[in-house]
Amino acid sequence: MFPDFFMHIGQALDLVSRYDSLRNPLTSLGDYLDPELISRCLAESGTVTLRKRRLPLEMMVWCIVGMVLERKEPLHQIVNRLDIMLPGNRPFVAPSAVIQARQRLGSEAVRRVFTKTAQLWHNATPHPHWCGLTLLAIDGVFWRTPDTPENDAAFPRQTHAGNPALYPQVKMVCQMELTSHLLTAAAFGTMKNSENELAEQLIEQTGDNTLTLMDKGYYSLGLLNAWSLAGEHRHWMIPLRKGAQYEEIRKLGKGDHLVKLKTSPQARKKWPGLESSLGNRTGIQGDKTDDATEQADAETGADARSCKYGTTCEITDEKGKGLPESGKGEALEIPHSPEKEPVSCLTDWHYMQGAFTGTYTGD
Repeated sequence: MFPDFFMHIGQALDLVSRYDSLRNPLTSLGDYLDPELISRCLAESGTVTLRKRRLPLEMMVWCIVGMVLERKEPLHQIVNRLDIMLPGNRPFVAPSAVIQARQRLGSEAVRRVFTKTAQLWHNATPHPHWCGLTLLAIDGVFWRTPDTPENDAAFPRQTHAGNPALYPQVKMVCQMELTSHLLTAAAFGTMKNSENELAEQLIEQTGDNTLTLMDKGYYSLGLLNAWSLAGEHRHWMIPLRKGAQYEEIRKLGKGDHLVKLKTSPQARKKWPGLESSLGNRTGIQGDKTDDATEQADAETGADARSCKYGTTCEITDEKGKGLPESGKGEALEIPHSPEKEPVSCLTDWHYMQGAFTGTYTGD
């Protein structure tokens, strides 16, 4: 009887512990943040503590992450809940001490922690591939900040018909791995920065053997050319701009063409080394009645003949949905080879019937 009783008590305590960990995400931060990685990021950013403090900068990084998870709680209460202070005479930390520690920490060390943690988690996750490529997507988002004079000076407000927005805003362009929804990179700016400018900062952070999906707002041949030339097999897929000028070189298959997109003088001036035309592929999904319809529904995509299976590939969505930006994944059938079964892959981007064109790497 007594062994069974103590076994039930042990099981109950284990369940309570697990429930508390799920209910309070702050209790499990140690499972995801490596202290050595935090120390390395602080050293690389040149952020050091010159004298011993009750709230070291290493602990403030934990506090920043906790502030994101529990954004409704005051900063000093998060510090007390995390119990990250060094021993001292007082059991709790003063709110002013937390603010001063956060100012000493700055933003560079936190940025490095995010970047390295994202890379670490991305590399450690076994993502499904399409034609040997990792599926990525980039998109932009706006964040509203508290309406304070400091934020108003740092983040200019967007105006609509001459009327300023209710809150100062921060613009963010993020890159996400589509099967896991892990953020692999991000760039921040103000409303004065275009999303293309922020997307340029993601080029160096994008890995090789990837296919990046973009919406038509990122249509810039200079940006797309730099994206594909920054590494090996860095492909992209984007809707083709209406009225884009291109020359068809030859037909590769049904709905699949090799073309040359003509670049503008403005693009060549902004992007030194950009040629007058770029070799790309166009693909048409669905039945088209005439050239005018094809041009109106054209989309831009990536060459897949240099990928793992060496075949012409398409990304299709039988449900005919658009390009949802909510981050909710749905099963998408991706036929990657005539000899192989379709691969079911979770993705957020669904390409309707139309045409696409993209990076071309060879015959």
